[in-house]
Amino acid sequence: MKRKDIHSWAMYDWANSAFATTIMAAVLPIYYFDVAAKGLDDTTATAFWGYSQSIAVLIVALLAPVLGAIADYSNSKMKFLRFFAYMGMLASILLAFVGEGDYLLASFLLILGTIGFSGGNAFYDAFLPEIASRDEIDRISARGYAFGYLGGGVLLLVNLAMIMYPHLFFLPNKTVASQISFATVAIWWFVFSIPMFKNIKEKKHEQQKMEGSYIGIGFKRLKTTFKGIKQYKQLLLFLIAFWLFNDGISTIIKMATIYGRDIGIGTTHLIGALLITQFVGIPFAFLFGYLAKRINAKRALYIALWTYVLIVFLGYFMETAVHFFALAILVGFVQGGAQALSRSIFGSMVPDNKHGEFYGFYGISAKFSAIFGPFVFGLVGQLTGSSRLGIFSLVIFFLVGIFILSKVDIEQGKIEAGHTPANGEIPM
Repeated sequence: MKRKDIHSWAMYDWANSAFATTIMAAVLPIYYFDVAAKGLDDTTATAFWGYSQSIAVLIVALLAPVLGAIADYSNSKMKFLRFFAYMGMLASILLAFVGEGDYLLASFLLILGTIGFSGGNAFYDAFLPEIASRDEIDRISARGYAFGYLGGGVLLLVNLAMIMYPHLFFLPNKTVASQISFATVAIWWFVFSIPMFKNIKEKKHEQQKMEGSYIGIGFKRLKTTFKGIKQYKQLLLFLIAFWLFNDGISTIIKMATIYGRDIGIGTTHLIGALLITQFVGIPFAFLFGYLAKRINAKRALYIALWTYVLIVFLGYFMETAVHFFALAILVGFVQGGAQALSRSIFGSMVPDNKHGEFYGFYGISAKFSAIFGPFVFGLVGQLTGSSRLGIFSLVIFFLVGIFILSKVDIEQGKIEAGHTPANGEIPM
């Protein structure tokens, strides 16, 4: 395990998290609500944002397992990572040209960018077991999320300053400042991806002779994987739990800002609160990596998920900017930890020779799980005329996910994958 490889891998999270913070979570939702969707009523604008998110992740979900199988077969994870990263960068630049009433264009570019961001992450995640030993996988996974929080937070801080004080950056108004902020995401993403692209060398595995096209091979391997994954019962059970609670987590990330705007919280307060989430998340991502060592990863994940249940209940009653700030802090406590632990728990139960193939399944679980939350949020909001009921609907994803997680035996999952259980770790 080379420290240079670990640092380079984590720097990609620093790089692409700018898209997650500025475009998915903070600036674009407000810009979409105030500018791109101008002329639509508030509830419809919020719902359209949710539907756009669902369409994006549906496309990614359909692509992820096939791409994972193709990359695994062809030893081309890095090639695909670059392709999707560049797609996300291009979409970020083009968002700078979205103006008043261009909600369809904004939705299309959000979808394109999300495909690039999420598609790239499927291959980025697949590198984790190659650069980290099993004993260190929780810590290294948490480090990646911590780097992501910091990198995404730093650029978001710059973008917030641009939007609040555009004249200091020689910009005419906040609208132009928001447009420029989208372009800065592409630049940031590209520059800080260079260590990953330059330093990480993909491990080459002996491949069978290729018969047919990559697409044909991908679908064939996908079918084989669907059959093969049944052998790993604990891994499959964890994926189902992950599908549910990750739906709630990803929906909160994508819908929080536009929900806050819908109930009347100002732009500066919304972005400022998300900055707090980013920087609070840095030490707590490391803390959850430490907790995984002390009390085991599953127990640490329980703490994060029950905190999310509390967040949903408090979100329903939220009325002021102070409330939004309090919830942002709570999210910062657990967001990185929940995601990092989920990734590392999954990785601990993956057979050594199926990293790319099974991380394709991890990708499809993450992506499919992210389809329904924003859709349900938007649909409930439209049907009831209340976005508050939309956010309250998310509690079911967490409660059912926690229940299924309670049935997962991680140590048995490691045995099923052919791994030796960690000494002293208590099965749950």
